[in-house]
Amino acid sequence: MQTDDNNHMIHRLRHGEKQVILVGTAHVSRQSVDLVRRLIEEEKPDTVCVELCQARYQAMRRKDNWQNTDIVKVIREKKTYVLLSNLILAAFQRRIAARLDIQPGQEMLQAVESAEAIGAQVHLADRDIRTTLSRTLRSLSLWQKTKLFFQLLLSISDADDIDAEQIEKLKRQDVLDAVLSEIGQDLPTVRKTLIDERDLYMTARIRSAPGSKVLAVVGAGHLQGILRHWQESIDLEPLETIPPKSHWLSLAKWIIPLGILALLAYGFAAGGSRAGRNMLAWWVAANGILAGLGALAALAHPLTIASSVLAAPLTSLNPMIAAGWVSGLVEAFSRKPQVRDFETLHKDIQSFKGFWKNKVTRILLVVVFTNLGSSLGTFVALPLMMRAL
Repeated sequence: MQTDDNNHMIHRLRHGEKQVILVGTAHVSRQSVDLVRRLIEEEKPDTVCVELCQARYQAMRRKDNWQNTDIVKVIREKKTYVLLSNLILAAFQRRIAARLDIQPGQEMLQAVESAEAIGAQVHLADRDIRTTLSRTLRSLSLWQKTKLFFQLLLSISDADDIDAEQIEKLKRQDVLDAVLSEIGQDLPTVRKTLIDERDLYMTARIRSAPGSKVLAVVGAGHLQGILRHWQESIDLEPLETIPPKSHWLSLAKWIIPLGILALLAYGFAAGGSRAGRNMLAWWVAANGILAGLGALAALAHPLTIASSVLAAPLTSLNPMIAAGWVSGLVEAFSRKPQVRDFETLHKDIQSFKGFWKNKVTRILLVVVFTNLGSSLGTFVALPLMMRAL
């Protein structure tokens, strides 16, 4: 392995008979764009690897990609948290890029365009973003998901507080890795799935790229990880698999509702109809009110708020349905997103106001906040029901 004397972000590696030029970039740096263009023109590789998956590649090449999003399908397939997390990460990167007057990920787009200009193959080296986010969220508890969500949301406003010195630092590294590394101090699993696993994945993908001369463009935050794993044997299958839900979590989804139903039955049997009715009233009130407040916090439509209040006491007893799914679907039909909502999505997600203003992201917020309110309502209701005995 050799490191280019002129730039510590360029590493020359070998894998068998294959020569690999590994280039570290910052996703918000003009210097990175120029570096990528110059290297591809000078080196004329057979293949150019980029830190993109198919979904991100299509989003970058097709500016109208968001307009094809089926928000109802997202809710029904339980991918709300995945899409919302993806949007928040994109928002932070866009805010920093706007400070530097550059398109986020422009060095990746430049790599693709320069590869096409010299007739080189383009090889997508990154893991599917949906798999990465699904593996991350699947490994977190409800509390950890909530904590991650608010940390990411707050990072959007933090982008405005970055000073000139920090901006220069970000030019020399991957901006998303910077914020994720900080979050990873509190949630190690987040760093493992979003950074460490992708280091392994991209190492294997770069080594398997076709051609005898390969130039790989990756975020600077991944350089050391790829170099560290370069000589290792890597099995991609475990990294591409979304792990099943925890056995105990699956059991809890059934045990808690059955326990609540048993508690209500005991209340009617042991305390009489009055105690039973009081317990039932506390259950309905706690679940309905807190779920409704969650929908209200997302500035949901009045019909959505009403549906949250009515649905939460029932959905909390049904492991197959969540209150947020009901409220999200009602919001989607009550305030159906228009083409302009998808067209302005990339701008709206750059501010708190925009997240609540855009109909697409507001639907996602309705799902998340209603589910949080309903979950909190379950824990609030239990001690109140016990007191009614």
